[in-house]
Amino acid sequence: MLNGKIALVTGAGRGIGRAIAVRLAKSGATVIVNYNGSADKAEETVEMIKAEGGSAEACKCDVSDFDACAKLSKEIIEKYGRLDILVNNAGVTRDGLIMRMSEQDYDTVLDINLKGAFNTIRHFSPYFLKQRSGKIINISSVSGILGNPGQANYSASKAGLIGLTKSVARELASRSVCVNAVAPGFIETEMTEAMSDTAKEKVISSIPMGRTGHTEDIAEAVAFLADEVSDYITGQVLRVDGGMAI
Repeated sequence: MLNGKIALVTGAGRGIGRAIAVRLAKSGATVIVNYNGSADKAEETVEMIKAEGGSAEACKCDVSDFDACAKLSKEIIEKYGRLDILVNNAGVTRDGLIMRMSEQDYDTVLDINLKGAFNTIRHFSPYFLKQRSGKIINISSVSGILGNPGQANYSASKAGLIGLTKSVARELASRSVCVNAVAPGFIETEMTEAMSDTAKEKVISSIPMGRTGHTEDIAEAVAFLADEVSDYITGQVLRVDGGMAI
């Protein structure tokens, strides 16, 4: 259980981030629902949590902004006195073949998906070290393990998250701070709903379990890594992909 724990979930207004926020709240954590785009979506997540008796608040911050993350960390510590769980979920896609990909599309994805995680870890790690406890969970992707045509930027960002996870895990392990990554496979979200049936069928055919995953599957994996039952696990990449990356 996560009673009394304070958790920050970035990009928690919808999809996987929302499912993670709701799941952590169910286990008793007070959840800070980060967003940058839609305040309404973030408030929906907060209301979902409160409707089930949980505690949450929405907090706007562009995670790709180093100084904004510094300010966010100070505000959270000033208000709650600590942070126990940091889930770096915020991410975007700007798909396209490498020969046509613009510099802006490459930079935008790396800035949010990878540098965003660096920014939050950089500013919260001193507090984790002082506490001698904490869980950092980065949401990577099987695309960061296998690569994916048309997603050079996205795959690079998610592969980078894996390297970041392992390096930071080594740096913080002596202070009992666990750093792990979850690598989702093909998960049903608003983003995948926009795909054609033909494209979906092609992806599903590559999954040994023969079906897509759900946002709750990722949330359960994160909840496990956030809990004290996983206190001896660090530097790992937990694939939740139906066997896609076997």
